[in-house]
Amino acid sequence: MTELAIEIRGLRKVYRSGFLRRAYVALNDLDLDVRSGEVLGYIGPNGAGKTTTIKMLMGLNLPTAGTVKLLGRPLSDRTVRRRIGFLPERPYFYDYLTAQEFLHFYGTLHGMAKADRQRRIDELLPLVHMERARHVQLRKFSKGMLQRVGVAQALINDPDLVVLDEPSSGLDPMGRMLIRDIILGLKERGTTVMLASHILSDVEEICDRVAIVAGGELRQVASVSDLVGHKVQSVEVRVTGLDDDTVAKLAPQGHRVTPQGRTVIEVETIDLANMLARDVLAAGGRLISVVPRRESLEQLFVDEIEAIERVDREKP
Repeated sequence: MTELAIEIRGLRKVYRSGFLRRAYVALNDLDLDVRSGEVLGYIGPNGAGKTTTIKMLMGLNLPTAGTVKLLGRPLSDRTVRRRIGFLPERPYFYDYLTAQEFLHFYGTLHGMAKADRQRRIDELLPLVHMERARHVQLRKFSKGMLQRVGVAQALINDPDLVVLDEPSSGLDPMGRMLIRDIILGLKERGTTVMLASHILSDVEEICDRVAIVAGGELRQVASVSDLVGHKVQSVEVRVTGLDDDTVAKLAPQGHRVTPQGRTVIEVETIDLANMLARDVLAAGGRLISVVPRRESLEQLFVDEIEAIERVDREKP
């Protein structure tokens, strides 16, 4: 397998609309590499260019400029498509088909023999927890059920590269957990995954690296650990069993009380939290929890987008 599963250079997409055919730049000179075997999170606000990028990778839209290689082959090489699985953001399914018929159909498009298709269907339907709906028409599925069978469709050909655009859309918490587990399973097998998602907690949990795109431009690419880091921003100490005067002495900078009557004191470092815990116990109080607060990918993303928007507003 090639070292890079996806290699994008100078990718650009310009749309023209209206009577005057005004140009709208949806994606501007994107350079991006996705390494073989990694899970890359591709994130950005609505209209940032994520789906535009993915459509060009899948050959659904033609780029205005730039080049793309998938699994070491140029985008024009159609044979490479048999090694790729894809779930679009808004998939359309032939709803008169059953789940099994639907997967057989997509397996046929990949040129799979009937026996191979059936073997993969028997593996995938239990994987996405849809075995009981094997013979049910898709028109009777909920949105979440359709999303699950869509994920199975993306894996029918046992691909080397999987591109997922909002795979957790419409799923309940159990469904989201299922998708996370499936992606982690793909990663363990060495399958490359490019994941576009607005659920940043999932991205933070399962992705090796994150690419942030906004306004049609790539703003940042880094590992999740480099972006978020492990630096403790503050420590939240929850205690109970103390009177107001004692709490005031222990937390001169302030505190809050939860609906359960627990006192929450926030300090800056682990060392201060340890000192506070000792003082609480010495004063006859009870320690409920000590929780370090670290920066999340979601907060970093919000800060990044707000900074970009401030710069754009200040432009003449």
